[in-house]
Amino acid sequence: MKYRIENLIDKETVEKRIKELAREIEKDYAGEEVYCVGLLKGSVIFLSDLVKEINIPVIIDFMSVSSYGSETVSSGDVKILKDTDLDLRGKHVLIVEDIIDTGHTLKKVLEMLKIRNPKSIKICTLLDKPEKREVEIEVDY
Repeated sequence: MKYRIENLIDKETVEKRIKELAREIEKDYAGEEVYCVGLLKGSVIFLSDLVKEINIPVIIDFMSVSSYGSETVSSGDVKILKDTDLDLRGKHVLIVEDIIDTGHTLKKVLEMLKIRNPKSIKICTLLDKPEKREVEIEVDY
């Protein structure tokens, strides 16, 4: 069975937006170091493309979280499969996600990271689906 994949956003538009996001992040964190925490596995390519464009010091780590199990619809039961290895106390943390859907996964990640006393936490996503949102999440970029 053959599937036809239709591009909804062309490559040039995505690349342009990633560069714009990098400039916004540089402006907001001017003179600071940013700890980028990518949510695996979806964020890997976006995070990689983004940090290549950011011209301030960036530290990268990953978390692996799941609220989908073997399904394609969020169960709301969020499991941490791999935690970040970084000490985030007093650091600027930027959570990088590929797609924000219901918000359950991100809400749990925010709760976990906030108790580690970072200086700040912001969220950057490539695609946001607010019409699917089931919990309140504020996206910064």
